[in-house]
Amino acid sequence: MQPDILKNSLIVSCQPIPGGPMDAPSFVTGLARAAVAAGAAAIRIESARYVRAVRPAVDVPIIGIVKRDLQDSPVRITPFLSDVDDLVEAGADIIAFDATSRPRPVALAELAEAARTHGKLTMADCSSVADARHALACGIGFIGTTLSGYVGGPEPVDPDIDLIAAIAALTPYVIAEGRIRTPEQAAEAARAGAYAVTVGSAITRTEHVTSWFSEALAEAYRTEAEPVLAIDIGGTKSMAALVSGMGVIEKVRIATDAGGTPDRWLEAIASAAQDWSGRYARVGIAATGLVEDGYWQALNPKTLPIPGRYPLAEKAEGLFGGPVFAVNDAQAAAWGEYMAAGKSPQSIVFLTISTGIGGGVIAGGRLMTGLAGHFGLTGSTRSGLAPLEDRVSGKFIAAEAARRGHDADAPSVFAAAAQGADWARDIVNGSAERVAALCADIKVMLDPDAIIIGGGIGLANGFLDHVSSKLATLPERLRPTLRAARTGADAGLIGVAALAAKAQP
Repeated sequence: MQPDILKNSLIVSCQPIPGGPMDAPSFVTGLARAAVAAGAAAIRIESARYVRAVRPAVDVPIIGIVKRDLQDSPVRITPFLSDVDDLVEAGADIIAFDATSRPRPVALAELAEAARTHGKLTMADCSSVADARHALACGIGFIGTTLSGYVGGPEPVDPDIDLIAAIAALTPYVIAEGRIRTPEQAAEAARAGAYAVTVGSAITRTEHVTSWFSEALAEAYRTEAEPVLAIDIGGTKSMAALVSGMGVIEKVRIATDAGGTPDRWLEAIASAAQDWSGRYARVGIAATGLVEDGYWQALNPKTLPIPGRYPLAEKAEGLFGGPVFAVNDAQAAAWGEYMAAGKSPQSIVFLTISTGIGGGVIAGGRLMTGLAGHFGLTGSTRSGLAPLEDRVSGKFIAAEAARRGHDADAPSVFAAAAQGADWARDIVNGSAERVAALCADIKVMLDPDAIIIGGGIGLANGFLDHVSSKLATLPERLRPTLRAARTGADAGLIGVAALAAKAQP
């Protein structure tokens, strides 16, 4: 048999839980046949008994192992020369051994030589690059990452992609194995250099797969039912609410004192929400500006001045109790809109146009954080240009009205525009033109399925129609799809509650 028989292939490990309901030759044989029928190029089988049962049922290579629990050695996989003989006699094509550097009853080189003497290919189950080097020195053909994470310490959750890549630098014959539970992880292992990929529990251990789903659903139902204290800190107002799932149970609104401090803003919110003490276990905070790793800072101080890097999560934990998850307010609103739409489409950009311009990007169902979505700062990194939000937002509209001799806030300007006042229509039209240009740029940069428009200005009467009209002449492929936000002013609260509910404490 040539080693290239496994190249670019899926190997399925058909190993039932010992003593479990599927621990019988008929079940193991059925699993092997089903795997081969679905495209598996090889099967990994434990024990000579099961290799003997499966051999007549499949025509693909069988990787054979024997597992033993020894009193004087931690080595479990094919520890004895007699195990090699038994697997060969049963019909295994490739013999796999524990290749870790732990105390063992028989030297690895002796086991490998015994398998080769029988004309069989060999595989080393390794936990490290050092194990792999030793196995290669012993003349073993295939090197597996099987035992990474299983030789001491807590068991990891994800596959060891770094080890796959490191061993691939030593030999092309690296077999990725261990904790590969999704097609995406298998593909990632292949891209890291795996010659073949082995999947076991995710395919053949019903007990394990069922427990994964059961635990995930139990957590989802628990967090869905448990209210979250959601806080949205904006440039002119802040809101706090008890949120359960997609529903706001109770809500309060607090004016944001632009001349105040973050400590004062949080204290005012805590005072307004004090009656909810004991009704929530988690806190989610959505705040204007840059929020990273629990720290908060201003990107445009005109929207809200935040001194330095403020430890938002730490301060909030002291005030509210319970774990705190903090994120940018527009990013939280983007997630709220995504949830409200039933997580479809998978790629959206959310724009909130209010005191400033915020944004959130969801690509392939995942929220991008950090600086992603801060579209209101467009132009601010180039010398001589003010941020775009200073030429679009509610503050700009009110300031522009004052410059033209009208004492009017943004809602008054929109009301005057609706009544036909030329000066007001001109201000709204200028703001809409700049938002349309931004949307066109977002389309060619990110190509989202839709751009969702929210915020007090974005949802003001007629504004979205103004923006859409500016884009009507673009070629269809370049024209973004615009939609009004579904969740209105509650988008940030709903989004940050959902994010906080699934965040690790």
